[in-house]
Amino acid sequence: MKKSISYIAMAMLSISQVSMGGKAVVPPTAPVAPIATISPLPYYIGVGIIASSIQRDPCPCSPNGPDLKDHRYGAILRVGMDANQYIGVEARWLKTLESGVFSETTHYGLFLKPQYHIGNQSNIYGLLGYGKTKVDLTNGILSCNIEESGFSYGVGFEYDLTSDKSQGIYDRVFDGQGDQEKGWGLWIDYQRLFDNEGQYHLDTNILTFGITYDF
Repeated sequence: MKKSISYIAMAMLSISQVSMGGKAVVPPTAPVAPIATISPLPYYIGVGIIASSIQRDPCPCSPNGPDLKDHRYGAILRVGMDANQYIGVEARWLKTLESGVFSETTHYGLFLKPQYHIGNQSNIYGLLGYGKTKVDLTNGILSCNIEESGFSYGVGFEYDLTSDKSQGIYDRVFDGQGDQEKGWGLWIDYQRLFDNEGQYHLDTNILTFGITYDF
């Protein structure tokens, strides 16, 4: 019985070869689509709001008086580049916008940004760099300004709002991780602008919150 089946199969194969001019028929195969390579730009830009806290030692003429404190709100612009999954570079500019009776703050600086991914949607990061800060002070009668340049630092958190729907392979291992894919995200951080010593000791601290876009 098995031999009969074999003879029949061979006969059918021979007939099909003759009908196709002696050529064996090869079943067609579906074409394989190439896998796309995704090459996003490593840059981002962000805008947001700030809440500043300024504290100044009392006037030397009344050293036992209370410290002078002020709180202001303003705006911040930041532009950065992710060199790899662990290090970025960021420039930022900020200014308080209220016309207060005590302090107005302007600051800009350039920072190294060490970072660490937590999952595929968030980063924690630090800011270590050089900044220049100007604080204009007034008590309603007299005014002065303090300008300081030097070390400034901070720490923050970023969260990616964009779902990764890309069909392909990133050409760098850190793209698509944390807040590293194209689209919108949020950030919040703390930064110490400067802490000067001397007769007019001044502490300057800010909280920032905003939205970013990764290219």
